Order: sequence, then C-alpha cells, then structure tokens
Amino acid sequence: MIRIGKISYWHVHAWDYTKQAGAHSDAEIVAVWDENQERGKEAADQQGVPFYASLDEMLAQDDIDAVIVDAPTYMHRDVMLKAAAAGKHIFTEKVLAPTLHEVNEILDAVDCNKVKLTVSLPRLNDGYTLAIRDILDQELLGQVTQVRVRLSHNGATAGWLPSSFYKLEDCLGGALIDLGCHPMYLTRLFLQQDVEEVKAEFGYVTGKEVEDNAVATLSTPSGAIGIVEAGFVNNFSPFSVEIHGTEGSILYGTPDEKLLIRTSRKEEYKDAWVELPVPGPRESAFEQWISHIQQDTTADENVAYAVELTKLMEAANQSAREHRGIRLSELQG
Repeated sequence: MIRIGKISYWHVHAWDYTKQAGAHSDAEIVAVWDENQERGKEAADQQGVPFYASLDEMLAQDDIDAVIVDAPTYMHRDVMLKAAAAGKHIFTEKVLAPTLHEVNEILDAVDCNKVKLTVSLPRLNDGYTLAIRDILDQELLGQVTQVRVRLSHNGATAGWLPSSFYKLEDCLGGALIDLGCHPMYLTRLFLQQDVEEVKAEFGYVTGKEVEDNAVATLSTPSGAIGIVEAGFVNNFSPFSVEIHGTEGSILYGTPDEKLLIRTSRKEEYKDAWVELPVPGPRESAFEQWISHIQQDTTADENVAYAVELTKLMEAANQSAREHRGIRLSELQG
C-alpha cells in the first residue's frame, strides 16, 4: 500500500486525484497539508486523516511514502524539493514548474534522492492520442507540416473557475499555463521534432490580471509549424486537433469526437475522409506513477514531455511580455 500525503487542495483537480487514490487498490491518502489551513483541515476532516499545519512535519512522518502536489504553481519548486529530500515519491499537477531552471532543480533532487516522479499530462494517455501517434509512426501523412490543437472553455465568462486561478502571483499565468498545457504538449508530441522558437499573443477579454485568451506558435527546423490555442472565454469551442502533412491530414474532435484521415499514401484513404476507430485510453498518469513506485521503474517519456512543456511555457510567457519570438536556446537552465 502506497501511503500518500496530499500537498494542498488549491488546484481544481485536487479532489480528482484524491478520488483516484481512493479508487486504487494499492494507494490511500493518509495525511493533508495545505497552505490554506482552513481548506486543508476541512479536506482532512472529510477524509478522516490528520491535517498538518507544517509541511516539514508531514514530510517527516515515516508512515508517508509519497505525495500528490496540487499547490499553487509558484510553490511547486519549494514543496517538491522538500518532498524529494524527505524521500517521498511525487505525483504533481502540471506544470512541473514554471521555468526550466526550477525544473532542473527538481529533477536533480528527484535523482539524488531516488524518488519516483510523474506529472499529470492526461491527454498523452487518451485513445485519440495513441491512434494519432500510430498514424504518424506509419508516416501516412508524409512530412508533417502543421499541427494545430485547440482547447477552450467558458470558465472566465461563466464564472465557474475559482478566483485563485486569476491571481498572477499564484498561477504565473492564465489560460495558456493552465488549460493551454494540454494543447501545448500534444502539439509538441505530434510535431515529432524539437521546437526552436515560440511566439505568443495573450488577450484579456474579461480584464483579469492573467490572460484568458491565448495563441502560441511553435517553429521547428523542418519548417513545420505548431499552433496552440487556449481560452477561458468560449461557450462552445470544441477540443480539436488538426495535423497536416505533405501527403495527408488528420482531424479529431471538430466538433464530434471523430478521428478522420485522408491521405494519398493509402488507397482506401485517398478519395474521401475516412473515420478511424479510437481505442480506449491506457492507464492514467496516476496509475503509472503507482506502478513506477512498485516496480522501481521511471516515467521517462512522461518526464521528458513535462520538461519540454515547461520550456515551451516559459518561452511563451516571455514572448507575450516582450512581444518577440523566444528561441528555446535563450532559456536559462
């Protein structure tokens, strides 16, 4: 049984991970710490577990094996360095950290203390992602020339996102660093190559101190372009994926959850759009994390994409501030 200490209920997905732990036969939440003591004590009481006012005290407990991190983004580095130093395995909400320098500090601590790290990048495990990766591996589109992924909702205009998600000091960004993480790591995945430069434009439709409308473009050595779109200000904007290549295209979720292909590289897909089956998802990032702890393996692909995600987010935020393209080579590791 993996005994887990919960680090904060700040994030909107915090209870989702609590439920995943409760549903897993080999995991249980046994303690809670929260930077907001009232919120943390309420969550602990609801689960019938101890609340610790001191994170250091919770991490010092021998009957805690691991932690789930849902603290504000700006706290990620500090709480994870402490958790790693205490020998606790770490599952964390994205982003791993807001800057490459902080990510490298976390990775060094994880490696030095031999703990297992996994980041919640859930769409890497969805069925459509697995199907698209298979198509790209078969090179059915020829050379990929453009990837566009969009994810948006009405959290800011309808008022259902918590007010804390609009605090720049806590979140270090808005729609892009929160919701836009998903299209960002998917776009990078589907491009299948390194990104050289990022350009971003932020909009402030509802007048919050963080962006609620965002677009980032990713440039690659081959000339392929990635387009990442995210927003908190759209009622009926479907999750959508477009991948175009020299020989064909893939569409997903526009607006129905259908995976469509048309390509000159396969006779049966040449003359019309064809719907392809979408398999079920593979095990979740949380389930993978538990397996890594039990089997003494490491989440190499997951962590690699988490590092890439931070690079792209850091570059996008800098681009929006400075109104210029940011080369990833400019980032300070």
